[in-house]
Amino acid sequence: MERELARILDANFNRAREGLRVAEEYARFVIEDTRLAGQAKQFRHELADAARRIDPAAGELLGARDTAGDVGAAVHTESESARASAADVATAAAKRVGEALRVLCEYAKVVDAPTAAGMDQLRYRFYDWEKWLSGAADRRRIARASVYLLLTGRHCPRGDWQSAARAAIAGGADVIQLREKDLDDGELLRRAHWLVEICRAAGVLSVINDRPDIARLSDADGVHVGTTDLPVAAVRRIVKPSQFVGTSTHAVDQLEDAIAAAPDYVALGPMFPTATKPDYAVAGPQYAAAALARLDALGLPHVAVGGITLENVAQLAALGVRRVAVCSAIQSAPDIAAATRAFKAAMAR
Repeated sequence: MERELARILDANFNRAREGLRVAEEYARFVIEDTRLAGQAKQFRHELADAARRIDPAAGELLGARDTAGDVGAAVHTESESARASAADVATAAAKRVGEALRVLCEYAKVVDAPTAAGMDQLRYRFYDWEKWLSGAADRRRIARASVYLLLTGRHCPRGDWQSAARAAIAGGADVIQLREKDLDDGELLRRAHWLVEICRAAGVLSVINDRPDIARLSDADGVHVGTTDLPVAAVRRIVKPSQFVGTSTHAVDQLEDAIAAAPDYVALGPMFPTATKPDYAVAGPQYAAAALARLDALGLPHVAVGGITLENVAQLAALGVRRVAVCSAIQSAPDIAAATRAFKAAMAR
């Protein structure tokens, strides 16, 4: 192998692996996303394998290294020294990885065409990974929530869903999901726009039930889909990388399928009998206990849902439930703000 070519390959293998490690640490320690961190680690292993195929004896690339003679080593721009946040560090590192992978794809063709082709496939997979990393911090905001309101007009006093939303926000709701299954599309979009605007002004997360298209058009923070709705992978193709996707589960056998789909949170329920979904079998707190052990190990947020009231929420909190989705127990209460505050206090205890 020509020495100059070996220098190019060595520098870019190093640049790609180092950048991946920087981005991986962000995924692991900042946003605590096990899936993204694991994929970054896999990319590093694949790069190491590619380097071994190009240089089996592990001597040519290292032997060609000449740090002192590298004319680019002393060239640094002001932008390379300025980072405002951990997210900026990870973003810049990911950009370096993409550039290094492109260099490796081109110059590896001279040495090992099959390895170069494999690197090209890795590069495209990395671009997709980079896209999801870029919105990961926004999607992880759901992990900071504790009280999640399921807003449905027919459960609100006099059907006044707007006043109910304002009162819940005043009471400290962390998330409000617009859950309207019978509205025409135009009215649903109008309500979604209104809810997103009022939630964003208050620092509350907005979610649209079932409809990733409405979530995208209204710029909601997230979308929630049930077991018979579009699969998570399809929803990801519709919404923006910064919009989180939640999915429902009702039994342990559904949990592993949900985890494999890589949602941003998993809903567990129904916890108790509920008039909202009378046809669903009650999964019960025992399901929450079993699911939490699995989800917590993966760093995947949960939301318990179904028949949750101020009388039974403490039972869930005692099991380790940290997020509850509530419907009628809040929006049918005489004082919606007070009911929301009571749920917040119960979860805090």
